[in-house]
Amino acid sequence: MEIDPSSASVVEVYQALVDLVAPRPIAWVTTIDGQRRVNLAPFSFFNTFGANPPIVVFSPTLRRDGSRKDTLKNLESVGEFVVNAAVASLAREVNLTAKEIPAGESEAVLAGLELVPSVKVRPPRVALSPSHLECRVRQIISCGDGPIAANLVIAEVVLIHIDDHVLDPAGRVDPRALRSIARLGRDYFCRTTDLFEMERP
Repeated sequence: MEIDPSSASVVEVYQALVDLVAPRPIAWVTTIDGQRRVNLAPFSFFNTFGANPPIVVFSPTLRRDGSRKDTLKNLESVGEFVVNAAVASLAREVNLTAKEIPAGESEAVLAGLELVPSVKVRPPRVALSPSHLECRVRQIISCGDGPIAANLVIAEVVLIHIDDHVLDPAGRVDPRALRSIARLGRDYFCRTTDLFEMERP
């Protein structure tokens, strides 16, 4: 099988990419709009790209009708967000907050999640999430204007919160305690509980 993006449908290309580039970590992002209304949504086009300064990048793609998601609009106007850890104990809530609801309504309310204030940014944090990255936008790069086009949000992490219960005795995050989840293709997710170790050469 071969797929040529120049002739295949956008949906076909998207489905192949998310099936093959996996597992993908989930940025569970809280933002606010100009009226301080909270938006909470998961994004699996996400990773960290440096530590000096600490940089994360994620992409709130355009919807299939080409319109901009609320998260993107909020970042363009407010420029701050929080990445809340997407973990196994909150998998149902992470998935529920992917639901498209009317602008101005909060997915956190829909999922029954308590929010707590952040320290350095205006959007709040998900109280039950065991870690949070408070972030400020440095740049947003639009990579197209059609359905599922990328918008690369490059942001600097200005504060990191880690609950003590996910730390090992050496003070490092224990992945067996954090229990992150990740996205695969279609409706599949995975848990980071099937671990193996290899020393770096």
